[in-house]
Amino acid sequence: MAISREEVLHVARLARLALTDDEIERLTQELGKILEAVGVVSELDLADVPPTSHPLDLVNVWDEDVLRDSLALDEVFANAPARDGDLFRVPPTA
Repeated sequence: MAISREEVLHVARLARLALTDDEIERLTQELGKILEAVGVVSELDLADVPPTSHPLDLVNVWDEDVLRDSLALDEVFANAPARDGDLFRVPPTA
């Protein structure tokens, strides 16, 4: 499937792109090749291919939640710039 120069200019206007004549010519050829590649895929018999949301099997890579003791407050506040009791002291925000 080919794309015309006018279609490239139309898309460029919609995207608010200012293209030179060389860019228009190059994009016309490149977009035409992309449309041809998509056309080849549409010719494939995909009747036995189930619909998918992702081409690869996704696996949860997170560790299991494990109950463990919390840090002691002295360890928590060891690198804090300021502390107010059991709270971090931070500069006020506007």
